[in-house]
Amino acid sequence: MDTFKEHLNKFVKVSDEEYASVRSFFKEMEVKKKQDLMLHGEICRSMYFVMTGCLRKFFINEKGSEQTTEFAIENWWITDTFAYERQIPSDFSIQAVERSSILVIDLQQQELLLQKHPVMERYFRMIYQRAYAASERRIRYLYEMSREELYVHFSTLYPWFIQRIPQYLIASFLNLTPEYLSEIRAKLRS
Repeated sequence: MDTFKEHLNKFVKVSDEEYASVRSFFKEMEVKKKQDLMLHGEICRSMYFVMTGCLRKFFINEKGSEQTTEFAIENWWITDTFAYERQIPSDFSIQAVERSSILVIDLQQQELLLQKHPVMERYFRMIYQRAYAASERRIRYLYEMSREELYVHFSTLYPWFIQRIPQYLIASFLNLTPEYLSEIRAKLRS
């Protein structure tokens, strides 16, 4: 079964016929590791659903370093929501961390999808609610936890990331230097 259909059915019920129509609003893309899907300053035209692989959203900070703000693995969405909704230039870039198979939808197609399949309004509302709640928790953790606690919490909550994602990207996501992350990991092993 199509992973996107399985994912949809966790939130809303769609028949095989309805799913075929829903799916027709999306383009499927295969992307290579480190392939850019959107660059800082480009109009954010698309939302990406990860069927396989991993994408990340990042910006270049004042020190000239990449600061990863979000990852998307299987069954997760990623975009610059603010820029996508307004169809304006993005402050972020989106790049493949691994070779990935993704579904892509633009705002015009999404609007047509929602008109034709009102059940998808409920689906996207639920997805946005979950993403917003996750963002709220992450902000709280950044304020409350030490860097070491943040890494332990992250590695406990998402152990597959630690195995799968390069350490320099995890460091970037947790706002650590790769060297400091190595120190934390060494300390935790001893």
